[in-house]
Amino acid sequence: MINASGVIYNHCIALHKRYYRMWGKHLSCAKLQSHVAKLRKRNRFWQTVGSQAVQDICQRIEKAYQLFFKYNNTGARPPGFKKVKKYKSFTLKQAGYKLLGGNRVKIGNKVYQFYQSREIEGKIKNLTIKRTALGELFMVVVVDEGSSSQVKFTTGKIAGFDFGLKAFLSCSDGTKIESPQFFKQSLNAIKKASKQHSRKLKGSTNRERARKNLVRKYEDISNRRRDWFWKLAHELTDKFDVLCFETLNLKGMQRLWGRKISDLALGEFLQILEWVAKKKNKRVVFIDQWYPSSKTCSNCGYILESLDLSIREWRCPKCQSVNARDENAARNIQMVGASSIGLGDVSRLRAAITA
Repeated sequence: MINASGVIYNHCIALHKRYYRMWGKHLSCAKLQSHVAKLRKRNRFWQTVGSQAVQDICQRIEKAYQLFFKYNNTGARPPGFKKVKKYKSFTLKQAGYKLLGGNRVKIGNKVYQFYQSREIEGKIKNLTIKRTALGELFMVVVVDEGSSSQVKFTTGKIAGFDFGLKAFLSCSDGTKIESPQFFKQSLNAIKKASKQHSRKLKGSTNRERARKNLVRKYEDISNRRRDWFWKLAHELTDKFDVLCFETLNLKGMQRLWGRKISDLALGEFLQILEWVAKKKNKRVVFIDQWYPSSKTCSNCGYILESLDLSIREWRCPKCQSVNARDENAARNIQMVGASSIGLGDVSRLRAAITA
């Protein structure tokens, strides 16, 4: 079924490209869904995939094109073809599946057994079947718990955080959180596994075995990093009610520092933190990425004209206070974030912090 989804996806991409060559316009999602539904009736292989899964494939492509149109000036590329054997998932929404007793699920006309890692609580919204690079299958169930999103303050604390290459997070209370850099720890093992894979004959059983060994190395890094992110997110949300961050240009940072930024995985951490904060009725606030948090003195508000990245500490010409770059930025992010949600203006917060 996943392979059939991959074939349908590639056919939809081809239709988009052909439509644009012929008419010079974007193919709408509604037209694509209507056309693919007609093709599906004449293709038995396509019928193995539920109608709602086919609609979801069209919606995924539409979303990818809309993002391409939005960020076209930044070098973004339109969605392209994918290898069928590497296609990852399909999603069923209201129909096409039924959860049975005894950890069984009916998808289409077949019943599958699965291992249930946790209880399913709430109203089921959709079900996704995912395939990993190792060929393992996972069932992801999205539920609606109907929980309130109202912020309830429990500790009364607000904090600002600054991301950095030296320290993963610098907090406005002076603490620093270092990143374990899981990829750097496993770099030698990755190089060894990659070399073994490249030496095997293409199409051989040994090459497939070496590929799976390499994939396991990467999955181990990803799992350890994600586990650390979840624990850190719970630790921060237990300690603070409002967490303020600076909006990051991750693509620009990736171009400058490459593998270091990929290893830190700042975007993935923020996604996990926002989910945990919402679950605990806490709040994550993002300030403007162009705010000069590092160049502004957190004691008096003086703004430097320029500050080189190599300078980690500077003295304010106005109040003569010495500011550590990351800690100073974290305090400024805290003050601007607090003022943006109505917890007080920047000058009053700056005076309170100085006192």
